[in-house]
Amino acid sequence: MPIKKWTENEIAPINFRQIILPRPAGRLDAGILLQINVPTEAKRLLIVDDSSVIREGLAKQLGHLPIDISLARDGQEALDMIAEGDFDLVITDVDMPRVTGIELCRRLKANRHTCHLPVVILSTLDDNEDIEQGFLVGAAAYLSKSEARQVITETIERVLRKASLKRNQIVLVVDDSPTIRAVIDRGLREAGFAVITAGNGRQALELMRRQRPAMILSDINMPEMDGLEFCRMIHADRLLADIPFVAMSTNRERPLMRRMLQCGADAYLTKPFNTDELVITIEKLLSDRLLLAIKEKERLESERSLMLASITSLGTALEARDPYTRGHSEAVARITTRLAAAMNMAAGDLETIQLGGMLHDIGKIGVTDHILLKPGKLTDSEYDAIKRHPSIGGEILRPVPSLAPILPIVIHHHERFDGRGYPDGLKGERIPLWARLTAIADTYHALTSDRPYRRGMAHDRAMEIVMEVRGTQLCPDCVDLFLAHPPHPPTP
Repeated sequence: MPIKKWTENEIAPINFRQIILPRPAGRLDAGILLQINVPTEAKRLLIVDDSSVIREGLAKQLGHLPIDISLARDGQEALDMIAEGDFDLVITDVDMPRVTGIELCRRLKANRHTCHLPVVILSTLDDNEDIEQGFLVGAAAYLSKSEARQVITETIERVLRKASLKRNQIVLVVDDSPTIRAVIDRGLREAGFAVITAGNGRQALELMRRQRPAMILSDINMPEMDGLEFCRMIHADRLLADIPFVAMSTNRERPLMRRMLQCGADAYLTKPFNTDELVITIEKLLSDRLLLAIKEKERLESERSLMLASITSLGTALEARDPYTRGHSEAVARITTRLAAAMNMAAGDLETIQLGGMLHDIGKIGVTDHILLKPGKLTDSEYDAIKRHPSIGGEILRPVPSLAPILPIVIHHHERFDGRGYPDGLKGERIPLWARLTAIADTYHALTSDRPYRRGMAHDRAMEIVMEVRGTQLCPDCVDLFLAHPPHPPTP
């Protein structure tokens, strides 16, 4: 049976049917990769109305929002302003001289440079026919001026949130029909999505090696690699399996729909369909995925907080056993974080380094008191027991996935630059940078602190020793950084 090729007129607003398929259990996990960008900087809003009273009154009402507001007297002035600068949202009246609000919206949506710009129509013309006309030209929302005071803030926040969800979200459209690809491409771009296209599953996989989409919209009947095999390939790859997959087909048979479900499809659309409803389907799937990701993130953060509280309690118990090292972890964290800040590391890295400093000696909880608190010289076997604490610390923290970034600090802060350290005998720059920084802070504070077997040294003498072991025990570049940003001498 030949495959019917739909023309541009046929694919438009008739006979839309969709079936949303439930996602198989267990598909969402901690490794979910969502590229949702919701910028926090102030938005630019353009209010368009021929009444200065309404323009200024609306601007005053919205003054509490984190937005920059500009005013235009009619649609033509708005078009001129939009041509000169970027805006994030337009609120427009309908009945205005020169260019009406309806015409303004139509022109914005017809221009590929502004088709993504959301438009909210605010008018006294609020019967069903007026509202329908507004949505037909692409308005994101249509409000009556009589209800604006109650709902305008909520509407703006909702429209901006939806626009932020779509901004830079790439939809991959896979279909062997150039006409269908072109129509869907145009419809999705007008809705604010970025679009990439491929003619079959094999081309799509090649494209995805260079650019990861947020959503896949794929035909089923295609040459070289059809949609069924393409869907299987996507969900067999753990790095791609979390991308929502929407299948398209002229086939309305339920067995095929169920096969696509088994392969991991999230929705099934039958051709010909309405591109506006396609946009709604994609927005719904992305919004649901974002909500699930947010909930999963909150769950993981809650588990991480509880685990950190437990581990911190272990650290407190460790320092309670040894009054000589009380406050050592906090001091190491403070010094290391200062050094990292001097290197202009990102805020997230500073947080990781600080946490690593706080927990770098957590493995000593596995060292017995008679060794940990021994006032005299350790025997070889006792020293071997002490040398196991970095590995023990790694074993304690490794079951918590969110603590993986600090493992190199905990495990390798006793490696030496000359390769004579432990536990792995790493040498030079093979030692992780954060562990090299922590080693300097650990060494300095240990030298200046009272220990069971000796009194703490003076600051100047400790600094001399740090310089003496530069290039042997400690990383020379890190030592130079430490000398350029020395800690405050400890209080006697």
